Amino acid sequence: MDHRSALDRLRAEAELEIATLDADLHALFEASRADNADDEHDPEGATIAYERAQLTAVLTAARTQLAAVNEALARLDAGTYGLCESCGSAIPSERLEIRPFATMCVTCASRR
Repeated sequence: MDHRSALDRLRAEAELEIATLDADLHALFEASRADNADDEHDPEGATIAYERAQLTAVLTAARTQLAAVNEALARLDAGTYGLCESCGSAIPSERLEIRPFATMCVTCASRR
């Protein structure tokens, strides 16, 4: 498996997802600002607040994944990709295929 290609693909997907979510969140803020609704007393307010919280959570997760992918690419460039940051052993290729930005082998990750 070509790890760089997989990581580059994940980075592109995360960047696109972040841009889309960021635009959606911005549009939601603009719509709620223009609406001047009282979230606490408006029947739609709870829905708007929930949607805002959901978008924010998903956006945070996408940014976290992008950071992990960028760190994995840096490890690849440094020659340390695929080595467990805890014990120094090789991370099994099966794990890297499923989670290309993994930083620990299965044994060390299960101890966390």
